[in-house]
Amino acid sequence: MPPTNQQSSPKPASNLDLFPISQSFLLQIGTASILLLLITGKTTVRALEAIGEASEELFRGDRLPNLDFPDEPEINQDEKIYTK
Repeated sequence: MPPTNQQSSPKPASNLDLFPISQSFLLQIGTASILLLLITGKTTVRALEAIGEASEELFRGDRLPNLDFPDEPEINQDEKIYTK
């Protein structure tokens, strides 16, 4: 028969000891990476908005050069009859 006075261990049995890194350190790393991701996202959105506004200014009609279209050549009456 096994003895009835078995001492229970003072440390509760858990599987959380798989990582030798402390939980507070993991929390700090996770928080820093999330903050960096948010800052990068905001910066990217601002850059894309600036590029969009610059392209609008580029393609605005008053900023484009005037194109010289050639005048249509005058056609004789005889040529009009043959081309129809």
